[in-house]
Amino acid sequence: MPRDPRPPIIRLLDHLVTLGLRGNAAREALRTGKVRIDRVPTADAGRMVDPTRVRYDPNTPRMVVGRDAVMLWYDMHLAVVWKPPEMLAVPAPGRHDAENVLRYVGQRLGTALPVHRLDEETSGVMLVARTDAAQEALKALFEAHTIERKYLALVRGSFPAGPPREMRTMMVRDRGDGLRGSGEGWGAKPAITWIGRVESYGRASLVEARLETGRTHQVRIHLAELEHPVLGDPLYADRHTAGAAPRLALHAARLAFQHPFTGEDLHFDAPLADDMEILRRKFAEKAHGRAPGTTGAEAAERSALPPAPPPIAQPERTPRESRQRPGGRQGQGGRRESPSGRPAPERPGPAGKSGSGGRGGGRGGGRGRF
Repeated sequence: MPRDPRPPIIRLLDHLVTLGLRGNAAREALRTGKVRIDRVPTADAGRMVDPTRVRYDPNTPRMVVGRDAVMLWYDMHLAVVWKPPEMLAVPAPGRHDAENVLRYVGQRLGTALPVHRLDEETSGVMLVARTDAAQEALKALFEAHTIERKYLALVRGSFPAGPPREMRTMMVRDRGDGLRGSGEGWGAKPAITWIGRVESYGRASLVEARLETGRTHQVRIHLAELEHPVLGDPLYADRHTAGAAPRLALHAARLAFQHPFTGEDLHFDAPLADDMEILRRKFAEKAHGRAPGTTGAEAAERSALPPAPPPIAQPERTPRESRQRPGGRQGQGGRRESPSGRPAPERPGPAGKSGSGGRGGGRGGGRGRF
């Protein structure tokens, strides 16, 4: 019988035991950022992993997992950063003391210039320019839609199975209620997102969204208009959905592009942030159950995804969505390095958890039902 070429998928804590880490030693290694999946730190001992993607380095400087940013890669032109949830991407007015990705990069590498942004509550991979020339070149790649961006989101309801569906709308700053959304009129810009189901848990689903354009809140708006708003979204989801997650359940999972100066193909994949992965498992266990005494590997077959959901097949274009309803109230490693690029120096630095700062509507008191 031919041998299965796929690596085994096991619980992270069980894998650490094979590395000689048990009990307090394992917990301390996880808590301080010495265990990483594709260079992204994790403190989630219960997640299922491909051991070949896990690295334990006792000499890695201490950090607070889930609070501190991590430099995944850099060269003289640009840097790629893991942004934790609740960290600003760029400085915000009136929040001068709040840590942000640009400050993090600037303190370690010097100049840091923005080329795109992630919402404060969104976790995942973010790109930063180090020179004016790089900023201009990278912005041109974004405008030409040649940078691959994929997001993972936990959304309300059972998202339809099948090939990814295309959402192609015109997006405006004010759809009529003060929120961004799809509409017509002055300033409307095309917005294109391909969305497919990764797994469904009945009341919620994990979906993958691939951007062709990058309008503000594009993924959140398009999912809400499909009547599958992102859990924890205080802007575009109803109150119960907004309260169904402790934060916006959106994760920038992949960033891939051709280096504008070296021509090197670079790709960075980030596993789900710990808080989203734990929430995903809770939904999966409620939907699929777990028999007493079931091993971690057996449970994974029932209720856990692989350590990183496989990419959804390249979609075939489908007819334009004919019916869209706006959502409720307001409210992305594995990489290929160029010879000049290198992993970042892991020095501890200021990395505070910034607050949510003036978000509108929706969550009320704690988690809600949906």
